[in-house]
Amino acid sequence: MNTRYPARRLVIVVRADPVICGHSGEARNLAEVALTRGFDDVRLLTWPIATLQAAGLPLKPLDRLQPYSEGITVERPGAVGDYRVPDGRHLAGLVGRLVELLAEPVPTTCLSMYLAPHAEVVVNAVTAARAAGLAGDVHTIAKAVGSDVTNVIRSCLSTGRFGAAAVTLTTYLAHDEVVAVSEYTREQIVLAAEAVDRHCGTRFAPQCRERVTVSYPPIDASAFLDTQLPAVDAALARRGLERDGYVLFLSRVTRAKGVHDLVEAYAGSRARDRVKLVIAGTGPALPETRALAADDDRVVFLDDVDDDEKPLLMRGCATYALPTKPEPDFVETFGIALAEKMLVGGGPVITTRTGGTGEAVGDTAVIVPAGDVAALRTALDHVVLEMSADQRRCLGRRGREHALAFDRVRVFDDLFRTPIQLLGQTGTVTPLRHHDDEGDAAEVG
Repeated sequence: MNTRYPARRLVIVVRADPVICGHSGEARNLAEVALTRGFDDVRLLTWPIATLQAAGLPLKPLDRLQPYSEGITVERPGAVGDYRVPDGRHLAGLVGRLVELLAEPVPTTCLSMYLAPHAEVVVNAVTAARAAGLAGDVHTIAKAVGSDVTNVIRSCLSTGRFGAAAVTLTTYLAHDEVVAVSEYTREQIVLAAEAVDRHCGTRFAPQCRERVTVSYPPIDASAFLDTQLPAVDAALARRGLERDGYVLFLSRVTRAKGVHDLVEAYAGSRARDRVKLVIAGTGPALPETRALAADDDRVVFLDDVDDDEKPLLMRGCATYALPTKPEPDFVETFGIALAEKMLVGGGPVITTRTGGTGEAVGDTAVIVPAGDVAALRTALDHVVLEMSADQRRCLGRRGREHALAFDRVRVFDDLFRTPIQLLGQTGTVTPLRHHDDEGDAAEVG
């Protein structure tokens, strides 16, 4: 029997759609570019939807998920084992399915995003496949996305559980390539490794310092540059909104994103008389945020925004505010939504220099100190009531130019930069185009 195998395969182990997470978008964008770069089979290995729902993760509307291109397969292996295996059953399913893929005679690149537990899936599968004599040409990359440090290693360090931290770092460094989502994240990995070394006498830090490189989040710039004003106005009309008539917060609704500070700052601002506040998203802090704004009929909550509507809401806002701040369980390690907003145009960005947000916005945003409600209130009033049209346009142009560095084609080509990975690269890159404030098309770099 003749079995036709693909020529090259990319497997990305990740929390994919419908999870509302910038890194699920990263996986989608890398997968789409891979099809133009010589990979004829791309697999997203991820979790069953029922498992994601049971975990309480914020999810997009299931009936409005954007489809993937032909050649991209999303696999959600079921659990292995029964009730007598209280944990790890889904991990066993993921590892087992990856071993099956590695057993096929196909040169394969495996990318794990979000180390816990996806890097473990890749390392265990490759180890098992090689031990069984099944794995042939396989190259592994692990991408630390930030929460790997704040949610795993840092919590281990704070409770003295250095063994678990050592396991995470060992698994990370077992990959052929190790990357971080930002310079900030890379620095945090090195600092965490130094702390483990001091306690255990290990030598993780020198390895991390030497090997970890930065690969910024890949963004489909064309989805934001091509936003048309008639489509924006139509989308806003459906929501009862007007262009430049609202402040937009569009992100996971959590305390670390600064949503509580924003509601408080808006309530006491002069800008409130001119614009509404739109809180778009879901998350664990949504109920208390609703309660905080309960007496203000000018605060609008949207919990069903999909990927198609997102750039339209961003383009139409008077300003986009993400006053993120460091919390024990989360620090913004880049800020993908900030770069997306700068690509789409419209009103300026207001944010803080928390974690990696400075890398996302450069010097093209209005910056306020994290957690400073009074400064945030002043910034809202300045952008909405005092900033001239020329100032807004200038800031917008510089922001777009900065954010183009994160286009998914550029990021993909940098990440898969070694000769063996670029072998067989095909496809052409179409120049990106955006529409300026008058709606005329213009070509960008």
